[in-house]
Amino acid sequence: MTKKSYQWELTRFQDLKNEDLYLLLQLRIEVFIIEQNCIFQDLDGKDRACHHLLGWDDSTLVAGARIVPQGVSYPDFPSIGRVVNRQTYRGKGAGKELMQEAIAHCIALYGDIGIKIGAQYYLKGFYESLGFVATGDIYDEDGIDHIKMIRPVGL
Repeated sequence: MTKKSYQWELTRFQDLKNEDLYLLLQLRIEVFIIEQNCIFQDLDGKDRACHHLLGWDDSTLVAGARIVPQGVSYPDFPSIGRVVNRQTYRGKGAGKELMQEAIAHCIALYGDIGIKIGAQYYLKGFYESLGFVATGDIYDEDGIDHIKMIRPVGL
């Protein structure tokens, strides 16, 4: 059996098509608010400054992430955030492919200066497999354990 490959599209916020933005926000609400039972303000004002990476399986949006410029989430690093993967596509490689694409685009956009993320703690091993290293203690964000991680320069 061959591994499924998804179609990836990187778009600045202001260039997102209305329908794509709708599908992205719908997926984020489905996963972050409903599935994870976490009431929080998803629209935090950062999206406008970001590039958005969308992963498609034909016409189905299966995954997404925002690539955040240095100075928006962290003063010294760009970041990857709002990493989301449709539940029915988990375990099929979409999440790993999403992060590999996001890392490559982040480096292409902002240079290889490292990438900092605030990862959900239960995904720490997943992010470590992509070269990220924990840099602090576990902290609570909206009722979910998180940890800061950095992907060093040159990986």
